[in-house]
Amino acid sequence: MKIVDVCAFYTPTGGGVRTYIDRKLVALAGRGHEIVVIAPGEEDREEQRGPNARVRWLRSPRFPLDRSYRYFADREALHAMLDEEDADVVEVSSPWRSASMVADWRTRSGSRARLSLIAHADPLSAYAYRWFGNVASTQVIDRAFDWYWRHLRRLDAQFDHIVSASDSLTQRLRDGGLRKVMTDPMGVEPGQFSPRLRDADLRRKMLALCGLGEDALLLIGVGRHAPEKRWAMVAQAAAIAGTHAPVGLLIIGGGGRQRRVIDAIGDNPHVRLLDPIRERGALARLMASADALIHGCEAETFCFVAAEAIASGLTLIAPDRGGAADLARANDGALYASSDAQAAADAILRVGETIAAQGAGRPDRPVRTMDDHFDALLALYGDGLPTPMRRLESGR
Repeated sequence: MKIVDVCAFYTPTGGGVRTYIDRKLVALAGRGHEIVVIAPGEEDREEQRGPNARVRWLRSPRFPLDRSYRYFADREALHAMLDEEDADVVEVSSPWRSASMVADWRTRSGSRARLSLIAHADPLSAYAYRWFGNVASTQVIDRAFDWYWRHLRRLDAQFDHIVSASDSLTQRLRDGGLRKVMTDPMGVEPGQFSPRLRDADLRRKMLALCGLGEDALLLIGVGRHAPEKRWAMVAQAAAIAGTHAPVGLLIIGGGGRQRRVIDAIGDNPHVRLLDPIRERGALARLMASADALIHGCEAETFCFVAAEAIASGLTLIAPDRGGAADLARANDGALYASSDAQAAADAILRVGETIAAQGAGRPDRPVRTMDDHFDALLALYGDGLPTPMRRLESGR
């Protein structure tokens, strides 16, 4: 089978989507399929990523809301690439322009390729709910943005599959009138994250970086510095919790919008910013050596970093909406009211008390892997594999 993934969110400096795509190139080619990723780039070029695996970059402009990304602007050039590849299945990872372009391509070309929309993004949660959530309910916001729901329903009619990464997103899409939605959680890289990587000396060093001793609670947060990640709120929550108990927080990530985070940290010596950790083994060791992972974004469709934290034996502290919330509910995590620093601080303190009572032992939870996700996709596409589409249950 030949699969082309038109991935508007794939970038060399990206986070979860880059990790997902890099694994997909290996996993699908290793199962005997041909996989080609078409992504917006600085220039037209092609990379061979091993037998039967390629990335084709299409010269594209920068995305104005986040200049670390680009977007497909040349419909004819994208159509020409799809004509050349002549795939059995074409996946699209953005519900915006590229999805409409691909649907138009199939109509124009008469291709028999099956179309699959993979929900890597939830724009209403990332933007509209965040912008207007303090003055209106999600139901009111949805009515105001009915044009977007009409757009999604058109895509639902044009595509063969809508693949959602979490049950909560699936339910929202079905409530919005989409009929072809199914849940296939994305999972973690196999064999990468484990509580057995915990390093007491590394934990001491991280706490010392935060100006704290070994008796403190060590939190980490991982992700780019984008507004929807709410790192300023997370830093504020750690500071509030720190007035009641010793709490250290390391925020690992980068991006051009650090000013608000730096301002929120102020002169608090117990919260530190670290540059992104590109080496996956180093990130896995650091993650396993912390006590809990705190996440601030309620707009995640799956939340790779939350799944990685669970696989590392960490307690997950997450907002009460989105993919991170689904993972926390299934894995004994702590939830707090989204965007509420005081509620997040209360959750931090509850987790600290629980960890202190439990001692040093960490659960080694079986978790769903990306390869489970890919096997389910291939079964959906008609590969004949026995693995069914399945919901995320108890972290599996």
